[in-house]
Amino acid sequence: MKPLSFFLALCLAFAACKQSSSNGHKMAKIARDTAISDTNSFSTLFFDSTSLETWLAGRSMPDTAKALFRNFYNQRNYQYAWFDSTGIAEQAGHFWNLQQNYLAYSGDSSIFNPYLQRWADSVNSYGPKAIPDSARLLVEWGLTGQFFRYANKAYMGDRRLNARDLEWFIPRKRVDLLSMLDTLVRVKGKDIDRYEPVNKQYGLLREQLKRYYEIERQGAWDPLVAKKKKLVTGDTGMVILQVKKRLALTGDLPLADSSNLFTPELEAAVKHFQFRYGLKEDGVIGGATLREMSTPIRQRIHQILVNMERIRWVPAEPSGNFLLVNIPEFRLHVIENGKQAFSMNVVVGTSQNNTVIFTGKLKYVVFSPYWNVPPGILKKEILPAIRRNPNYLERHDMEWFGNGQVRQRPGPKNSLGLVKFLFPNNYNIYLHDTPSKSLFNESKRAFSHGCIRVEEPLKLAEWILSGENSWTTDNIIAAMYAGKERFVNVKKDIPVFIGYFTAWVDQQGNLNFRDDLYGHDKKMAAKMFRSATP
Repeated sequence: MKPLSFFLALCLAFAACKQSSSNGHKMAKIARDTAISDTNSFSTLFFDSTSLETWLAGRSMPDTAKALFRNFYNQRNYQYAWFDSTGIAEQAGHFWNLQQNYLAYSGDSSIFNPYLQRWADSVNSYGPKAIPDSARLLVEWGLTGQFFRYANKAYMGDRRLNARDLEWFIPRKRVDLLSMLDTLVRVKGKDIDRYEPVNKQYGLLREQLKRYYEIERQGAWDPLVAKKKKLVTGDTGMVILQVKKRLALTGDLPLADSSNLFTPELEAAVKHFQFRYGLKEDGVIGGATLREMSTPIRQRIHQILVNMERIRWVPAEPSGNFLLVNIPEFRLHVIENGKQAFSMNVVVGTSQNNTVIFTGKLKYVVFSPYWNVPPGILKKEILPAIRRNPNYLERHDMEWFGNGQVRQRPGPKNSLGLVKFLFPNNYNIYLHDTPSKSLFNESKRAFSHGCIRVEEPLKLAEWILSGENSWTTDNIIAAMYAGKERFVNVKKDIPVFIGYFTAWVDQQGNLNFRDDLYGHDKKMAAKMFRSATP
């Protein structure tokens, strides 16, 4: 066997640099824990700290990378992490399987380590004592460095992707690699999924990804071609048989059916498919439904991988109460103590007026609000309308105020409706009511200038102000219709997440897909895959 390659050393340095820079400061030194000895440790195997220093001295890596190694072994008093008296330890196998699963489902071979792979093959063939004492230290350090590389890639996000370039303004999360590795060793790799520092949605998508890989392995599918524009219950034809096979593979059709008749069972399956794709649930195959059914399976695999990458950027498990708007889904989710309390339809920005992806904190509920017309809308829409019709402002219940600004007075004509919900941000985006209720009946609801219109503003206001005795339902309704603007401070700590997920698994276990409304998937896929066709 050859010693660790220079390439591996560079990769270890890269991982360590990222760990240091992600925390925004030089890595603090962890003192050596001399209380650990062969009488109270899981292993009686220790090595001399000078041997690690000698090895590190021969590696071309920055000081931050070397500090990552020192800190891990200092807190172990230089006890082996991956070996015990029986040979290679249990947790090493669990970690290797975890990494192999990542390589398999992600298609990312950048962290593949041929040196360690040869030793892993030897252990699989000859057992835990296959690694001789002469190679034990190099494999020990190699596995530690490999874990840092793996965790940095799998849990901290693809560093080739600049979140700001991709218009994602939610800060990337930070992952404590040392703590994670210490946990893996301490529990000997058992139930490691419970310790993965990712949102649980990541694991749910990963399982669906495996399913779609299996569908692809079976031959995937070709585009569906129907002789009629719409296929309904009672129709027959080969395309109906193809649809049945497809919906059986995706789990929409519970029982396989080899007939070419459009049955009531197939109609129910089509409705389930339409629900998962955010389409009109009419049970009819045609138009958008047929197009979605014909989407290549490789494209769906890329879509899942893109969204798994996004999920690595968000908190593992947001605690407490919060609001989540998923732009491609056109839905607002109200989360209470980690579980969904309710959700509602929303209207988001058009493809020309994107709703920005970011996070904020709810601060005010504003009843009977004024609408201060943004400068862009004033210049492009309001001023030209005034030139065409001098009575435009009065007809729309608007008025001049301040230094050449225009606002719309509170009332039923107000574009913000009867209430708005403010979480101060640099993008001038907030949640609000709307007088244009009919838009909520549309399946694709991208009509706004960037702000988010909510379908049930009263229900949302009741939830936000619940627990405050002065804000009963009657008082909230009275304030909404008062015709006088009133700001109410939100006393609770309620974060607001504006996200962009085109693939996710819902509470019922259904894999959902949505259109790439703003082209964000396309940008990410171009960076993640060499031959992506989103």
